Amino acid sequence: MGSFSSASEALAAPGLDTIDVVLLDYDLGEEQGTLFVERAAHHGFRGRVLMVTAGMNDGVMLRTLDSGSSGIFLKHSPPGRLVEAIHRVMAGEVWLDPAATRSVIAAATGRSESEARLKGLTPREQTVLKGVFEGLTNKEIGAGMEISESSVKAVLQQLFEKTGVRTRSQLVRIALEKHSSEWFSTPS
Repeated sequence: MGSFSSASEALAAPGLDTIDVVLLDYDLGEEQGTLFVERAAHHGFRGRVLMVTAGMNDGVMLRTLDSGSSGIFLKHSPPGRLVEAIHRVMAGEVWLDPAATRSVIAAATGRSESEARLKGLTPREQTVLKGVFEGLTNKEIGAGMEISESSVKAVLQQLFEKTGVRTRSQLVRIALEKHSSEWFSTPS
């Protein structure tokens, strides 16, 4: 059918009732993709929606699925996984990116993902994170802490797992946006 830059534009498109699946970006600039999901049925759409996102909070993920989306695919996942997600959604299954599973469960049980994953950082994790903030390499962080570079990498992997990110820049962003007060406080 085509591509659209807003949910409103897609909802107004002729032939909407003939579409089988929509790959829908969550962030559409001024609108969120959830607007399409919420209004699609009223516009004759009976197909499936696979929400594609770089990330959304726990509650939005749950509401997206609850309001009729057939799945959530995270943009940083491998392209082969997108093909699999499309096939499964087309077969009538619900697709939930493995990395998003914790978030949806946390939202459904009333616990935020950050509460479930982030019981605070260990002093070693705080020191490594501060080194990342200072722009130091793993080798420089290790030298300052008197640990090996591979130990620094292991701590970074722990931080990535706790935050659900894959890169240093994503780690910095999530730490600044959500956890700066708790992660950078000096233990007493």
